[in-house]
Amino acid sequence: MHGRVKVKSTAQQEEEKRKEREKKLKLYITARDACFSKRKEGVLDDDALQLSQQLLSSNPDFATLWNYRREILMHMETVKNEDEMQKVYEAELSFLESCLKMNPKSYGSWHHRCWVSTRLPRPDWARELSLCDRCLSLDDRNFHCWDYRRMVVKMSGVPVDQELAFTDRLIGSNFSNYSSWHYRSTLLPLLHPESPDPPSPSGEPPRSSPPPSPQSHSHRVCEEQLLKEYELVRNAFFTDPNDQSAWFYYRWLLGRAEREEIISCVFVSREEERVAVAFSRPVNCNLQGVNRSLQGPPTEYDTRLPAGGTINKVMVWHRLSACCWYSTGSYRESSGEASTHVSNTALSGRFFYHSGTTLLMFYLWAALSKSLTPAQICDLPPGTISDIVNEHNLTVHWTEKHTHRDCALYTGRCESWCRDSATDQELFRSELSVEKTSVLQSELDSCNQLQELEPLNKWCLLTVILLMRALDPLGYEKETLAHFQTLKEVDPMRSAYYSDLCSKFMIENTILKMEYAEVRVFSIADKNLTTLCHLDQLLLVTHISLSSNQLEQLPPQFAMLQCLEVLEADNNKIEKLEGVYQLPKLEEVLLRNNKISTLADLQPLASCPKLKHLDLRGNPVTQTDNIEAELAELLPSVTHLLL
Repeated sequence: MHGRVKVKSTAQQEEEKRKEREKKLKLYITARDACFSKRKEGVLDDDALQLSQQLLSSNPDFATLWNYRREILMHMETVKNEDEMQKVYEAELSFLESCLKMNPKSYGSWHHRCWVSTRLPRPDWARELSLCDRCLSLDDRNFHCWDYRRMVVKMSGVPVDQELAFTDRLIGSNFSNYSSWHYRSTLLPLLHPESPDPPSPSGEPPRSSPPPSPQSHSHRVCEEQLLKEYELVRNAFFTDPNDQSAWFYYRWLLGRAEREEIISCVFVSREEERVAVAFSRPVNCNLQGVNRSLQGPPTEYDTRLPAGGTINKVMVWHRLSACCWYSTGSYRESSGEASTHVSNTALSGRFFYHSGTTLLMFYLWAALSKSLTPAQICDLPPGTISDIVNEHNLTVHWTEKHTHRDCALYTGRCESWCRDSATDQELFRSELSVEKTSVLQSELDSCNQLQELEPLNKWCLLTVILLMRALDPLGYEKETLAHFQTLKEVDPMRSAYYSDLCSKFMIENTILKMEYAEVRVFSIADKNLTTLCHLDQLLLVTHISLSSNQLEQLPPQFAMLQCLEVLEADNNKIEKLEGVYQLPKLEEVLLRNNKISTLADLQPLASCPKLKHLDLRGNPVTQTDNIEAELAELLPSVTHLLL
């Protein structure tokens, strides 16, 4: 059959490919070994640079070779002048482009390009921005390129408004661009920051302050710009309701402002000789101080409190879970060095003491350890506030934040407190202007329209809930619960998340209702709660009802409830009581029909000295042999036990 091309069989083709791969592999290994030998011998010349280039051209993810090239280039900087190095680095950038064409997401290539660009004598940042634009046009989610672009923008000083326009272009061409939406969220606070000092009611001009640094920036956007952003993101999710990128950005826009860092509550108990202090946010490694003023000239002492040892003439503050600090403990007169048994904790401070009276002034700086247990108790100096015929004035200073709060324990009073209510702080919703309220109401109407078209769209449902929370959490409570139920049905994989979020919102609403009623009873029974939160807001509560929910534990933060007298938690799934610890006023605990199975699970109750009534009916622990006698030994103060 002359003139006909012979067709190779599949087996022949595979064999030829195998031989070709083996040939290339041998050449690659030979070149790699030669390169390693040169590096071991300290050879830093052009031949080594060329050899490593050959290898990286076929495998740009060889990190060791990139390190070797940097060593060679740094050596060249010592023997070549600036113009020569400019040409070397420009050639390196051209080589890197070929590597990125092979693998646009090569960690080593992008890292090396960043290194070269920062060492280039005369960098061409416009060229680098153009390269980034080309790469992002091919893959707008290439996070390596986004990281490199942010470096280029920072080094070249590209104006923020120009970068914001860049995100406009990318979002306009593709709404489903997570990176652009995220980049936009970092640019807006820089270009349109929220005013740090709103006009004061007295008409006084705001205090001048330096521009915020990236570390201290509030990350909040001024209201005027926020209102403009709503239209952009609304167009995105109306175009594609199931694309989550725009919904995430929308949720960021709706995020409430960061809480002001304040001392939100100071509680003083004469009977327990205890001071409890709650802060507006978790406190860690911050300066704390207590100032209590009496009559008479003070004597000053300098005190250092290293870890380990005993307490001497100091009032030591410890962290109570995430948000509450309180002080209790022993006190002995002594000057000079003092120390405390707090593992992995270093404390130092200065106090003023007047002989013949109690503590006059005390400042304490605490370097906190993350390993601190949720509740550590020390007693106030005996007799400090036990004198019922005198008035005692306490001032708590948060020295780092330059804020303080006063609290007076009046004559004849057993306890006193000073606090900001959740309603005063707008704690669970942002304080909205008339304009913003009308805009958010319009946004809610738009989302409701979209929900009518897409009734099972989880992103729309969740956003409707958030808008309702921002506008009127109590007024929309019924609709919110209905939407959560729908969310669990359409997105069962995230049912637990929705349950926790719903629990959080229900607790917030109950706190608001409690404060409007001006009572110290917190009742949230039969609400299907799966978690507890905002316990720092319940510092003054005396009676709490958590019955008929889905709670599995009383968390360590529960130890904040220093005024609690009655705890109702029947008909839950509680297995642990680690949070019911060192509650000095607790008298009654109802735990009927839970899942407490061992005597050890009840151990925290032994730290509650006034506990008298305990109901454990329906718990597995009641089936334990000799349980009544063991409980009598563990909890001798209990006089009414139901098993």
